[in-house]
Amino acid sequence: MLNLKITELKRNYVLVISLAFFSLISGYLLSAISLVGKAGISLFYTQYQFLRTWWKGALLVFIVWMVLCIVQSVLFKNVSKTSSNIILTISLFIAIAGIYFSYSDFRHTLSHRWLGERFHLGVYLFWLGWIAITIFLATKKETLTTRISENER
Repeated sequence: MLNLKITELKRNYVLVISLAFFSLISGYLLSAISLVGKAGISLFYTQYQFLRTWWKGALLVFIVWMVLCIVQSVLFKNVSKTSSNIILTISLFIAIAGIYFSYSDFRHTLSHRWLGERFHLGVYLFWLGWIAITIFLATKKETLTTRISENER
């Protein structure tokens, strides 16, 4: 039982450190808006001023990823395997749809196209982080279920 808790802690530690690192990269990329995009944020879309500072974007991405991770962890621990598979599928579908709609929006909306490719990469990295969290927790759920069933034999 003690070994199971230590392994679980190490795996979560790796996830949090990885997410922190990738949120820094995403925050930098989100702040690397083109000159036209910066002008648009300064003049028209002032509610997005926080995206001009790399650490504010990185902090926002990290907080959203941590909330997602905590919510999914609680759900995976408290529901059956069938329900957790449904949650996994829905979460992956939302993330894949997010990537698709972000790509489509960046290609077909002129003002979003002008934000620049680095900004676009920061958004794609956010969705890839969402997918990584979901897959990480799904594989974690599988290993915990397998270990518990092996201990019951």
